[in-house]
Amino acid sequence: MTPIVDSSEVKKIRCRLLEWYYQYRRNLPWRGESSPYRIWVSEVMLQQTQVTTVIPYYHRFLAKFADVWALAAAPLEEVLKVWEGLGYYARARNLHKAAIEIVKKYDGQLPQTYAELRRLPGFGDYTAGAVAAIAFGEAVPAIDGNAKRLLARLFAIKGDIQRGKAAQQLKQTAVTLVDPNHPGDWTQAMMELGATVCLPLSPRCSSCPIHDLCAAHLQGIEQELPIKSAKKDLPHYDVTAAVIRQGGKVLIAQRPLDGMLGGLWEFPGGKQKDGETLAECLRREIQEELGLEIEVGQPLVSIKHGYTHFKITLHAFYCRLLAGQPQALEVADWRWVALDEMDAFPFARSDLKIIAALKKQKTPARD
Repeated sequence: MTPIVDSSEVKKIRCRLLEWYYQYRRNLPWRGESSPYRIWVSEVMLQQTQVTTVIPYYHRFLAKFADVWALAAAPLEEVLKVWEGLGYYARARNLHKAAIEIVKKYDGQLPQTYAELRRLPGFGDYTAGAVAAIAFGEAVPAIDGNAKRLLARLFAIKGDIQRGKAAQQLKQTAVTLVDPNHPGDWTQAMMELGATVCLPLSPRCSSCPIHDLCAAHLQGIEQELPIKSAKKDLPHYDVTAAVIRQGGKVLIAQRPLDGMLGGLWEFPGGKQKDGETLAECLRREIQEELGLEIEVGQPLVSIKHGYTHFKITLHAFYCRLLAGQPQALEVADWRWVALDEMDAFPFARSDLKIIAALKKQKTPARD
Protein backbone atom coordinates (compact mmCIF):
# COMPACT_ATOMS: atom_id res chain seq x y z
CA MET A 1 0.00 0.00 0.00
CA THR A 2 1.36 3.40 -0.98
CA PRO A 3 2.11 5.61 2.05
CA ILE A 4 -0.24 8.59 2.39
CA VAL A 5 2.32 10.61 4.35
CA ASP A 6 4.50 12.99 2.37
CA SER A 7 7.99 12.22 3.66
CA SER A 8 8.93 15.90 3.43
CA GLU A 9 6.24 16.74 5.99
CA VAL A 10 7.03 14.04 8.54
CA LYS A 11 9.88 15.96 10.19
CA LYS A 12 7.79 19.14 10.27
CA ILE A 13 4.85 17.37 11.91
CA ARG A 14 7.08 15.73 14.51
CA CYS A 15 8.91 18.91 15.44
CA ARG A 16 5.83 21.08 15.75
CA LEU A 17 3.80 18.56 17.69
CA LEU A 18 6.58 17.77 20.15
CA GLU A 19 7.31 21.48 20.71
CA TRP A 20 3.62 22.04 21.38
CA TYR A 21 3.50 19.07 23.76
CA TYR A 22 6.49 20.22 25.81
CA GLN A 23 4.93 23.66 26.21
CA TYR A 24 1.23 22.88 26.71
CA ARG A 25 0.92 19.32 28.08
CA ARG A 26 -1.24 18.88 31.14
CA ASN A 27 0.43 18.19 34.48
CA LEU A 28 -0.83 14.64 35.06
CA PRO A 29 0.47 12.32 37.79
CA TRP A 30 1.84 9.75 35.33
CA ARG A 31 3.59 12.29 33.10
CA GLY A 32 7.35 11.96 33.33
CA GLU A 33 6.94 8.70 35.23
CA SER A 34 9.89 6.31 34.81
CA SER A 35 8.36 3.23 36.43
CA PRO A 36 7.09 0.81 33.76
CA TYR A 37 4.63 -0.58 36.30
CA ARG A 38 3.06 2.82 36.98
CA ILE A 39 2.95 3.65 33.27
CA TRP A 40 1.20 0.33 32.63
CA VAL A 41 -1.39 0.95 35.36
CA SER A 42 -2.14 4.44 34.05
CA GLU A 43 -2.55 3.28 30.46
CA VAL A 44 -4.94 0.50 31.45
CA MET A 45 -7.04 2.84 33.57
CA LEU A 46 -7.19 5.53 30.88
CA GLN A 47 -8.78 3.30 28.26
CA GLN A 48 -12.34 4.52 27.60
CA THR A 49 -12.20 6.58 30.80
CA GLN A 50 -11.78 10.32 31.37
CA VAL A 51 -8.59 11.62 32.94
CA THR A 52 -10.44 13.36 35.78
CA THR A 53 -12.08 10.07 36.72
CA VAL A 54 -8.82 8.12 36.57
CA ILE A 55 -6.62 10.35 38.73
CA PRO A 56 -8.04 9.43 42.18
CA TYR A 57 -8.22 5.75 41.23
CA TYR A 58 -4.63 5.85 40.04
CA HIS A 59 -3.43 7.26 43.36
CA ARG A 60 -5.51 4.80 45.41
CA PHE A 61 -4.40 1.82 43.36
CA LEU A 62 -0.71 2.62 43.70
CA ALA A 63 -1.08 3.36 47.40
CA LYS A 64 -2.51 -0.15 47.82
CA PHE A 65 -0.35 -1.98 45.26
CA ALA A 66 2.94 -0.11 45.10
CA ASP A 67 4.61 -2.48 42.66
CA VAL A 68 3.96 -5.54 40.54
CA TRP A 69 4.92 -7.83 43.42
CA ALA A 70 2.25 -6.34 45.67
CA LEU A 71 -0.36 -6.59 42.92
CA ALA A 72 0.50 -10.21 42.15
CA ALA A 73 0.36 -11.18 45.82
CA ALA A 74 -3.04 -9.58 46.45
CA PRO A 75 -6.30 -11.56 46.28
CA LEU A 76 -8.34 -10.70 43.18
CA GLU A 77 -11.22 -9.55 45.36
CA GLU A 78 -8.99 -6.94 46.97
CA VAL A 79 -7.92 -5.68 43.55
CA LEU A 80 -11.54 -5.45 42.40
CA LYS A 81 -12.48 -3.53 45.55
CA VAL A 82 -9.87 -0.85 44.84
CA TRP A 83 -11.08 -0.75 41.22
CA GLU A 84 -14.74 -0.55 42.28
CA GLY A 85 -16.68 2.09 40.35
CA LEU A 86 -14.09 2.55 37.58
CA GLY A 87 -15.86 0.05 35.33
CA TYR A 88 -14.58 -2.32 32.64
CA TYR A 89 -13.61 -4.81 35.34
CA ALA A 90 -11.91 -7.17 32.88
CA ARG A 91 -9.09 -4.61 32.89
CA ALA A 92 -8.55 -5.14 36.63
CA ARG A 93 -8.69 -8.92 36.29
CA ASN A 94 -6.17 -8.82 33.45
CA LEU A 95 -3.88 -6.49 35.40
CA HIS A 96 -3.89 -9.04 38.20
CA LYS A 97 -3.31 -12.00 35.85
CA ALA A 98 -0.49 -10.21 34.06
CA ALA A 99 1.15 -9.21 37.35
CA ILE A 100 1.22 -12.84 38.46
CA GLU A 101 2.75 -13.88 35.14
CA ILE A 102 5.33 -11.06 35.26
CA VAL A 103 6.43 -12.16 38.72
CA LYS A 104 6.61 -15.83 37.75
CA LYS A 105 8.17 -15.57 34.29
CA TYR A 106 10.06 -12.27 34.35
CA ASP A 107 11.15 -11.93 38.00
CA GLY A 108 8.85 -8.95 38.49
CA GLN A 109 10.20 -6.93 35.55
CA LEU A 110 7.89 -5.96 32.70
CA PRO A 111 9.13 -7.22 29.32
CA GLN A 112 10.69 -4.38 27.37
CA THR A 113 9.41 -4.98 23.84
CA TYR A 114 6.04 -4.71 22.16
CA ALA A 115 6.24 -8.33 20.99
CA GLU A 116 6.84 -9.68 24.51
CA LEU A 117 4.28 -7.41 26.14
CA ARG A 118 1.68 -8.47 23.59
CA ARG A 119 1.78 -12.01 25.00
CA LEU A 120 0.65 -10.93 28.48
CA PRO A 121 -3.02 -10.96 29.58
CA GLY A 122 -4.76 -7.69 28.78
CA PHE A 123 -2.00 -6.35 26.53
CA GLY A 124 -3.70 -5.56 23.24
CA ASP A 125 -2.13 -3.55 20.43
CA TYR A 126 -2.68 -0.23 22.18
CA THR A 127 -1.50 -1.15 25.68
CA ALA A 128 1.56 -3.00 24.44
CA GLY A 129 2.45 -0.12 22.12
CA ALA A 130 1.97 2.55 24.78
CA VAL A 131 4.04 0.76 27.43
CA ALA A 132 6.76 -0.18 24.95
CA ALA A 133 7.04 3.38 23.66
CA ILE A 134 6.62 5.36 26.90
CA ALA A 135 8.38 3.05 29.36
CA PHE A 136 11.05 1.50 27.14
CA GLY A 137 11.55 3.88 24.21
CA GLU A 138 10.63 1.42 21.49
CA ALA A 139 9.60 3.15 18.26
CA VAL A 140 6.16 1.61 17.94
CA PRO A 141 2.79 3.37 17.62
CA ALA A 142 0.04 3.36 20.23
CA ILE A 143 -3.21 4.33 18.57
CA ASP A 144 -6.01 5.22 20.96
CA GLY A 145 -9.27 6.90 19.99
CA ASN A 146 -7.72 10.36 20.20
CA ALA A 147 -4.83 9.40 17.92
CA LYS A 148 -7.18 7.77 15.41
CA ARG A 149 -9.26 10.93 15.18
CA LEU A 150 -6.17 13.10 14.81
CA LEU A 151 -4.67 10.95 12.05
CA ALA A 152 -7.95 10.65 10.17
CA ARG A 153 -8.20 14.45 10.03
CA LEU A 154 -4.53 15.19 9.48
CA PHE A 155 -4.46 13.06 6.34
CA ALA A 156 -8.16 13.29 5.40
CA ILE A 157 -8.74 9.54 5.58
CA LYS A 158 -12.30 9.40 4.29
CA GLY A 159 -13.15 5.74 4.72
CA ASP A 160 -14.36 3.90 7.82
CA ILE A 161 -11.29 4.01 10.07
CA GLN A 162 -12.41 0.91 11.95
CA ARG A 163 -12.13 -1.47 9.00
CA GLY A 164 -10.79 -2.14 5.52
CA LYS A 165 -8.45 0.07 3.55
CA ALA A 166 -8.92 3.16 5.72
CA ALA A 167 -8.01 1.25 8.88
CA GLN A 168 -4.86 -0.06 7.19
CA GLN A 169 -3.92 3.42 5.97
CA LEU A 170 -4.34 4.82 9.45
CA LYS A 171 -2.16 2.12 11.02
CA GLN A 172 0.54 2.50 8.37
CA THR A 173 0.52 6.27 8.83
CA ALA A 174 0.88 5.92 12.59
CA VAL A 175 3.93 3.66 12.11
CA THR A 176 5.52 6.15 9.70
CA LEU A 177 5.04 9.14 11.97
CA VAL A 178 6.52 7.72 15.19
CA ASP A 179 9.54 9.77 16.19
CA PRO A 180 12.35 7.20 16.64
CA ASN A 181 14.26 9.55 18.94
CA HIS A 182 11.33 10.38 21.24
CA PRO A 183 8.73 7.61 20.83
CA GLY A 184 7.29 7.98 24.32
CA ASP A 185 6.84 11.73 24.09
CA TRP A 186 5.49 11.37 20.56
CA THR A 187 2.88 8.85 21.70
CA GLN A 188 1.74 11.11 24.51
CA ALA A 189 1.78 14.20 22.28
CA MET A 190 -0.61 12.53 19.83
CA MET A 191 -2.97 11.59 22.63
CA GLU A 192 -2.73 15.01 24.23
CA LEU A 193 -3.52 16.91 21.06
CA GLY A 194 -6.49 14.65 20.42
CA ALA A 195 -7.75 14.99 23.97
CA THR A 196 -7.43 18.78 24.31
CA VAL A 197 -7.46 20.32 20.81
CA CYS A 198 -8.57 17.90 18.07
CA LEU A 199 -11.86 17.28 19.83
CA PRO A 200 -14.61 15.03 18.45
CA LEU A 201 -17.34 17.64 17.95
CA SER A 202 -15.69 21.06 18.01
CA PRO A 203 -11.99 20.83 17.13
CA ARG A 204 -9.99 23.87 18.21
CA CYS A 205 -8.13 24.20 14.94
CA SER A 206 -6.85 27.69 15.67
CA SER A 207 -4.91 26.28 18.65
CA CYS A 208 -3.49 23.33 16.72
CA PRO A 209 0.25 23.51 15.95
CA ILE A 210 -0.20 21.58 12.69
CA HIS A 211 -3.52 23.00 11.44
CA ASP A 212 -1.87 24.32 8.27
CA LEU A 213 -0.66 20.78 7.50
CA CYS A 214 -4.04 19.18 8.23
CA ALA A 215 -5.71 18.00 5.03
CA ALA A 216 -9.16 17.91 6.59
CA HIS A 217 -8.82 21.48 7.88
CA LEU A 218 -7.57 22.72 4.51
CA GLN A 219 -10.54 21.05 2.83
CA GLY A 220 -12.98 22.32 5.47
CA ILE A 221 -14.12 18.82 6.39
CA GLU A 222 -12.64 18.44 9.88
CA GLN A 223 -16.13 18.24 11.39
CA GLU A 224 -16.98 15.33 9.09
CA LEU A 225 -14.03 13.13 10.05
CA PRO A 226 -13.31 10.54 11.21
CA ILE A 227 -15.86 8.28 9.53
CA LYS A 228 -17.03 5.36 11.62
CA SER A 229 -19.67 2.72 11.13
CA ALA A 230 -23.07 3.83 12.36
CA LYS A 231 -23.71 2.57 15.86
CA LYS A 232 -26.48 0.05 16.21
CA ASP A 233 -29.20 0.63 18.76
CA LEU A 234 -28.18 -1.12 21.96
CA PRO A 235 -30.52 -3.89 23.11
CA HIS A 236 -32.26 -3.42 26.44
CA TYR A 237 -32.85 -6.08 29.08
CA ASP A 238 -34.87 -6.15 32.27
CA VAL A 239 -32.86 -7.73 35.07
CA THR A 240 -33.97 -8.69 38.57
CA ALA A 241 -32.13 -8.70 41.90
CA ALA A 242 -33.21 -10.22 45.21
CA VAL A 243 -32.65 -8.61 48.59
CA ILE A 244 -33.11 -11.75 50.71
CA ARG A 245 -33.09 -10.91 54.41
CA GLN A 246 -32.58 -13.29 57.29
CA GLY A 247 -31.47 -12.81 60.86
CA GLY A 248 -30.37 -9.21 60.38
CA LYS A 249 -28.30 -10.06 57.31
CA VAL A 250 -28.70 -10.01 53.52
CA LEU A 251 -27.63 -12.70 51.06
CA ILE A 252 -25.07 -11.67 48.45
CA ALA A 253 -23.43 -13.80 45.74
CA GLN A 254 -20.14 -13.63 43.87
CA ARG A 255 -20.30 -13.69 40.09
CA PRO A 256 -18.34 -16.46 38.29
CA LEU A 257 -14.76 -15.39 37.63
CA ASP A 258 -14.90 -16.19 33.91
CA GLY A 259 -18.05 -14.21 33.15
CA MET A 260 -19.05 -10.57 32.81
CA LEU A 261 -18.16 -8.58 35.95
CA GLY A 262 -16.38 -11.74 37.10
CA GLY A 263 -15.39 -11.81 40.76
CA LEU A 264 -17.68 -8.96 41.79
CA TRP A 265 -20.39 -9.45 44.37
CA GLU A 266 -24.05 -8.78 43.70
CA PHE A 267 -27.59 -9.18 44.89
CA PRO A 268 -28.46 -12.45 43.15
CA GLY A 269 -30.85 -12.51 40.21
CA GLY A 270 -30.75 -12.36 36.46
CA LYS A 271 -32.23 -11.48 33.09
CA GLN A 272 -35.94 -11.72 32.47
CA LYS A 273 -37.01 -14.20 29.79
CA ASP A 274 -39.79 -13.66 27.28
CA GLY A 275 -43.19 -14.27 28.84
CA GLU A 276 -41.96 -14.06 32.44
CA THR A 277 -43.08 -11.57 35.02
CA LEU A 278 -40.30 -9.98 37.05
CA ALA A 279 -41.31 -12.05 40.09
CA GLU A 280 -41.24 -15.27 38.06
CA CYS A 281 -37.85 -14.36 36.71
CA LEU A 282 -36.45 -13.71 40.15
CA ARG A 283 -37.79 -16.94 41.64
CA ARG A 284 -36.32 -18.95 38.76
CA GLU A 285 -32.93 -17.25 38.93
CA ILE A 286 -32.56 -17.74 42.67
CA GLN A 287 -33.46 -21.41 42.31
CA GLU A 288 -30.96 -21.90 39.47
CA GLU A 289 -28.13 -19.93 41.05
CA LEU A 290 -28.49 -20.80 44.72
CA GLY A 291 -31.03 -23.62 45.04
CA LEU A 292 -33.40 -21.50 47.13
CA GLU A 293 -37.14 -21.03 47.13
CA ILE A 294 -38.16 -17.44 47.79
CA GLU A 295 -41.22 -15.25 48.06
CA VAL A 296 -40.88 -12.00 46.08
CA GLY A 297 -42.12 -9.01 48.03
CA GLN A 298 -42.18 -5.26 47.55
CA PRO A 299 -39.91 -3.51 45.03
CA LEU A 300 -36.98 -1.61 46.50
CA VAL A 301 -35.55 0.32 43.55
CA SER A 302 -35.22 0.23 39.76
CA ILE A 303 -31.90 1.29 38.24
CA LYS A 304 -31.05 2.06 34.62
CA HIS A 305 -27.50 1.26 33.58
CA GLY A 306 -25.60 1.10 30.31
CA TYR A 307 -22.79 -1.25 29.31
CA THR A 308 -20.72 -1.24 26.13
CA HIS A 309 -23.03 -3.51 24.15
CA PHE A 310 -26.38 -3.32 25.92
CA LYS A 311 -28.51 -1.47 28.46
CA ILE A 312 -30.41 -2.78 31.47
CA THR A 313 -33.05 -1.79 33.94
CA LEU A 314 -32.26 -3.55 37.20
CA HIS A 315 -35.32 -4.20 39.38
CA ALA A 316 -34.48 -4.98 43.02
CA PHE A 317 -37.10 -6.58 45.26
CA TYR A 318 -37.28 -7.41 48.92
CA CYS A 319 -37.58 -11.19 49.18
CA ARG A 320 -38.23 -13.77 51.90
CA LEU A 321 -36.51 -17.15 52.07
CA LEU A 322 -39.04 -19.98 52.09
CA ALA A 323 -36.93 -23.12 51.76
CA GLY A 324 -33.41 -24.38 51.16
CA GLN A 325 -29.85 -23.58 52.11
CA PRO A 326 -27.67 -21.48 49.77
CA GLN A 327 -25.55 -23.49 47.34
CA ALA A 328 -23.00 -22.17 44.84
CA LEU A 329 -24.73 -23.66 41.79
CA GLU A 330 -24.21 -20.87 39.23
CA VAL A 331 -22.29 -18.45 41.44
CA ALA A 332 -18.68 -18.55 42.64
CA ASP A 333 -19.58 -18.00 46.31
CA TRP A 334 -22.24 -16.62 48.62
CA ARG A 335 -22.38 -14.88 52.02
CA TRP A 336 -24.86 -13.61 54.56
CA VAL A 337 -23.66 -10.11 55.48
CA ALA A 338 -24.93 -7.18 57.49
CA LEU A 339 -25.57 -3.95 55.64
CA ASP A 340 -22.67 -2.22 57.36
CA GLU A 341 -20.34 -5.05 56.30
CA MET A 342 -20.95 -4.65 52.58
CA ASP A 343 -18.27 -2.00 52.15
CA ALA A 344 -15.69 -4.80 52.41
CA PHE A 345 -16.93 -6.41 49.18
CA PRO A 346 -16.46 -5.19 45.58
CA PHE A 347 -19.77 -4.52 43.82
CA ALA A 348 -20.68 -3.26 40.35
CA ARG A 349 -22.04 0.28 40.14
CA SER A 350 -25.67 -0.84 39.77
CA ASP A 351 -25.47 -2.99 42.92
CA LEU A 352 -23.87 -0.13 44.83
CA LYS A 353 -27.06 1.80 44.10
CA ILE A 354 -29.10 -0.99 45.65
CA ILE A 355 -26.92 -0.75 48.76
CA ALA A 356 -27.48 3.01 48.81
CA ALA A 357 -31.24 2.46 48.57
CA LEU A 358 -31.11 -0.01 51.46
CA LYS A 359 -29.17 2.43 53.61
CA LYS A 360 -31.63 5.18 52.74
CA GLN A 361 -34.50 3.02 53.91
CA LYS A 362 -32.91 2.91 57.36
CA THR A 363 -34.90 -0.16 58.27
CA PRO A 364 -33.07 -3.08 59.82
CA ALA A 365 -32.98 -6.32 57.89
CA ARG A 366 -35.33 -8.94 59.31
CA ASP A 367 -36.75 -12.31 58.53
